[in-house]
Amino acid sequence: MKRPGWRRAVLSVLMIALALLIGSPLYYVLVNTFKSLGEMTLSPLALPSHWSLDNYAKALADGSMARSFANTFYVTAIAVVLQLLIGSMASYAMIMRSSRLNRALANLFLVGFVIPTQSTLIPLYLTMVNLRVVDTLNGLILMYMGGSVFSYFLIQGYMRTLPFDIIEAARVDGAGSFQTFWHIVLPLIKPILITVGVFQGMFVWNDFLVPNVMVSSKENRTVVLQVYAAVGQFTTDWPLFMTITVIALVPMVVFFVLMQKRIVSGLLAGSIKG
Repeated sequence: MKRPGWRRAVLSVLMIALALLIGSPLYYVLVNTFKSLGEMTLSPLALPSHWSLDNYAKALADGSMARSFANTFYVTAIAVVLQLLIGSMASYAMIMRSSRLNRALANLFLVGFVIPTQSTLIPLYLTMVNLRVVDTLNGLILMYMGGSVFSYFLIQGYMRTLPFDIIEAARVDGAGSFQTFWHIVLPLIKPILITVGVFQGMFVWNDFLVPNVMVSSKENRTVVLQVYAAVGQFTTDWPLFMTITVIALVPMVVFFVLMQKRIVSGLLAGSIKG
C-alpha cells in the first residue's frame, strides 16, 4: 500500500534533517582540518577562506602516523585471523561432539563473554607483566585473542545451519576431522567469517582502552593512541588534532563501505538458513 504524497514528503524532510544532524560533527571536523587555529577560532562552522593542506603535511611529517598505521595493521590483521581460526575451530568441535565437558566449556565461554573487559584489566595486566609482553605489539595481539569468544558464539550459530549430510559424506569418504573442517566446513561458513572479521577488525582498529593500558612507548603506539597523543596537557592545536583524527578514520570508513554488502549478506544468509 502506497503512502500518501504528503506523508512521503514529511518522511523525506525528517530523514534529511536527521542525516544533517548526524553528519554535522563530521562536517565540523573535516572543514576545520583545512584551517589555521586562528581561523577556526573565529569561524569554526564556515568554509575555509583558503583551503590549505598544511595540517595534513604537519601530521604526516615526522613519520609517527605511518608507524602507528603499521602497528595497528599488524595487530589488527593477526588478532582477527587468530580470533576467526580459534572461534571456528571451537565451534566445530562443540557442534560435532556433544558431551558434558563440551557443555561445561560452553557455559564457561558464556561467563567469559558476559564479564566486562574493564573489570579484568588489572589481572590481565599483571599476567602480561609476568609474560614480559607489556608494551609490545605481540602482547596486544595476545590480549585481543580474548575476542575469540565473541567469534565463537556468532560462528557457532551459523554453523548449526549447515547441511551436515555433506560432512557425514566426507567422513564416509575417509576424510579426517581436520580435513573435513578445512576443506568442507570453512568454505561453507565463509559469509559469517567475513561478517565477524569486519566487526572484530573495526573493534581492534578503533580500540583505545587496551592499548592505552598496555602500551607506553611511542614506537608501539596504535592509531587511536596517536590521536590521543595530539591532545596537549596545557594547549592543543585543534586543527592538527582533527586532521590526525580524519587520517585515522579514513581506512576504517573505506573498509566498512567496501565490506558493507558482505556484512549484510553474511547475516542474512545465516537467518535464511536458520
